[in-house]
Amino acid sequence: MLTSPYVNGSPVWADLGTPDIDGAAAFYRGLFGWEFRPAGPGTGGYGMFQLGDRTAAGGMPMTAEQGPPSWSLYFRTSDADATAKSVQDNGGSVVAGPMDVMDIGRMAVLADPGGAAFSIWQPGTNHGLDVVNEPGSLCWAELYTADEPTAYAFYQAVFGWESSGMPLPDGSGTYRMVHPAGQGPDGMFGGFVTLGSDPSESGGAPHWQLYFAVTECDATVTAGRELGATVRMAPTDIEGVGRFAKLADPAGARFAILQGVARDA
Repeated sequence: MLTSPYVNGSPVWADLGTPDIDGAAAFYRGLFGWEFRPAGPGTGGYGMFQLGDRTAAGGMPMTAEQGPPSWSLYFRTSDADATAKSVQDNGGSVVAGPMDVMDIGRMAVLADPGGAAFSIWQPGTNHGLDVVNEPGSLCWAELYTADEPTAYAFYQAVFGWESSGMPLPDGSGTYRMVHPAGQGPDGMFGGFVTLGSDPSESGGAPHWQLYFAVTECDATVTAGRELGATVRMAPTDIEGVGRFAKLADPAGARFAILQGVARDA
């Protein structure tokens, strides 16, 4: 599960870039119950998606020239400049930054050797998302990559991640799950998937995909369709994990939802 308070190398923030922030606000309000609250003057239209009084994600308007509509994942670091240099030293690239975001933190947009984009966040006054692992909040992430061993070696070198394997349900291989160093199985926050092994991601470039927790996967898919979402993968069960589906919001930003299995107390 995602860890909070956040440690270095763990997911700490997520935000949406979209050409229609008002439309996105309406869509995610209907889907997850989020309310969009602008951050104020000088922030370029950036704002927070609030689940009650807690921040579940960020969002910002983005032009076509800046890239396609998409969700972005941020990993915590105590030194954004050093992490950006490590990314370059290990075959990745710096897309933007490192840069200060007023007094709330320092960030950079990066890419791994396969081209999958991600960001880093060095906390200032903003230490990260207020809510994770609850319905309507971030609960998992997956890297879709053409070269899984090389990708893992990169993230291990940059963030010190550790991993464990889980046999795939169809017996075709092992699903690698990752966690920050020293966190153990309770700190698992994501997994790696080889591009081409998942038909719903066929033809796609390497990327990180975000999962949001829901209480009823099928009902959320139905609501999403009524709100204008595209269903990329219908609700599917994974034994011992739960039921999940993949969607794209009306602007085309891709994400997934997960209804986890009930755990014994």
